[in-house]
Amino acid sequence: MDTELVIRAQMGDQAAFAEIASANYGRLHSITFGILRDRALAEDAVQQAMLDAWRHLPKLRDPARLQAWLYRLTVNACYAEARRARHWMPNAAVEARHEPVAPDEIGVVADRELLDRGFRRLSVDQRAVLVLRHIVGLPLEEIARTLDIPAGTARSRLFRALESMRGAIEADSRAPADGPTIVSKLSSEATS
Repeated sequence: MDTELVIRAQMGDQAAFAEIASANYGRLHSITFGILRDRALAEDAVQQAMLDAWRHLPKLRDPARLQAWLYRLTVNACYAEARRARHWMPNAAVEARHEPVAPDEIGVVADRELLDRGFRRLSVDQRAVLVLRHIVGLPLEEIARTLDIPAGTARSRLFRALESMRGAIEADSRAPADGPTIVSKLSSEATS
């Protein structure tokens, strides 16, 4: 992100902030949906994160760290939405898929559904680490800074999240007789 643009936004330039918001919206929405697994909650969380960014942008000390700061605001907004959702919606409905499925893609869809069910069983803390690692692609040290936790805690959460997903998927599926399974892929990820 252009630091001059960030500095202009810090000084109250709404057009500069709109450009920052536009450039980051898609990635932030991917993070919120990845963590919350609900489109409406994800939209609320990303909007809250952008509102917090606008309100607190003048306090950002290092404009070059905008991306990491936005990730932190976004994850915090996800935590807030998850807490709020528990009070009024204990079980979010699984969103129906309306994608056409070709016969050769049935295995991919089945794997996606198994992963989604396993992911929904994780805590928000575990989801956040998995999303930042595997969707955003952050290294563990950056995840730790984003979540404001020690690097060892980030590593532990990632390991436990992968193990929990593996256990959930094993419980939900019957492994096919041939070829690598989604469970074997998760097992190799957890040990690496």
